[in-house]
Amino acid sequence: MTEEPGEERSSAGPPEVPHHLAHTWEEARRAAFEAATPIPAGPVPLHLALGRTLDQDIVALQDMPHYASSAMDGWAVNGTGPWILVEPGTRLAPHQASPIVTGGLIPAGGKAVLRSESALLGTDEDGLPVLMTGGSARPGEPRTGQHIRKAGEEALEGDILVKAGVPLNPAHLALAALAGYDELPVQGKPMVRLLLTGSEVIGEGVPLPGQVRDTFGPQLPAVVNMLGGIAGEQQRIGDSYAEWLAALEDVVPEVPGAPDLPADVVITTGGTGKSGTDHLRQAVAELGGRLVIDGIAMRPGHPAVLAELPDGRFVLGLPGNPLAAMMALSTVGAPLLAALGHGKLPEIQEVACGSIIEPDPGRTRLMPFRLLYGMAAPAQHTGPGMMRGLASADGVMVVPPHGVQLGELVPAFALPWGLPIPAPAEPGSKAKPRNAARPGRAVAKPAVSGPVDWSALLG
Repeated sequence: MTEEPGEERSSAGPPEVPHHLAHTWEEARRAAFEAATPIPAGPVPLHLALGRTLDQDIVALQDMPHYASSAMDGWAVNGTGPWILVEPGTRLAPHQASPIVTGGLIPAGGKAVLRSESALLGTDEDGLPVLMTGGSARPGEPRTGQHIRKAGEEALEGDILVKAGVPLNPAHLALAALAGYDELPVQGKPMVRLLLTGSEVIGEGVPLPGQVRDTFGPQLPAVVNMLGGIAGEQQRIGDSYAEWLAALEDVVPEVPGAPDLPADVVITTGGTGKSGTDHLRQAVAELGGRLVIDGIAMRPGHPAVLAELPDGRFVLGLPGNPLAAMMALSTVGAPLLAALGHGKLPEIQEVACGSIIEPDPGRTRLMPFRLLYGMAAPAQHTGPGMMRGLASADGVMVVPPHGVQLGELVPAFALPWGLPIPAPAEPGSKAKPRNAARPGRAVAKPAVSGPVDWSALLG
């Protein structure tokens, strides 16, 4: 879908939208973060609680375990042997025993469990069956309480099992299930619906001239989850205004296999430019929404849009080009999802720039980079419609309009799927020479002072 400016609409078209001045990159980040308030906490089923932040303590609803049980397969016994055998579940009198399995309820009167491998079945003088110790039994076995899991030995009723504020892991969920919970109270997390547009986009196969492959379907759900959202259903529409309006108007669209939940955020792809097939702004206006961000003074990703609808949903309009869309998502989407999900404004680090970047007055440039010898070298293949450079990048430099000098520290952020950006070396710090402690070896020539441009090593 084109993102280039086109002709203005005729007066017979959808409602016109007033022009908004583009935000700076930093203004856009803060505007997105400050536009949203955290989603209230609520209960979710255990199978959906993994990774969510617990809002209230998990406490034991009763003693855990709530009954005394056997830790072994064998026999529940009362007193010393030999023991007369009785039916399972019968109250045991002294010198009586009944069969039991691991985890089985200790019958009333049971004092210990004799393991199967420590037991022998025999007969008394009257020929009646009796249970005796034997096999691998040790002297004095079984002692009172031996091989019995006591009620309450893991937790007593009211004990705190997991404190509020922790991200829930699989062991937490198992513990909650053991305690009898079916759902847990967790902090709110934004549900994100993906609205993919473009009649020229295909979902499989090698594209023909005039066609492009869908890059958003395989990519956006994972990135949304990495940024703290919950990726919901994907819906694909064409380029007509009627389709745009209907899709944004439909709070819970009927999509096969999708959860029947309203979205907190709708992310659209394409439709943010000014051509005859770019309808996002007009659809938002007709639905009574307001534009929070209408363009950002950055490259790529300038035509990004953030709007809020009267029902509280946010609409994040990403440009149609894949790299431009990812830069807009990092700039606007990451702060928005963080605010909705009780998080902080994503941090910006600094990295030493490995090349000279000329000024571009009035625009911040977001440049994927590769780390070479501790310095950030701009990646190759980073046009707005390309993904090759981002796929091999270690992070993204935020290059100010006045440019950057070789070796100068420049703001940067890590990729959602990447490693944290290492802190730059302290001024004046020097690495220890590798051959300093090896006498007899030739000493290498000292390196040229000052930073070196390594960007030519990138292919």
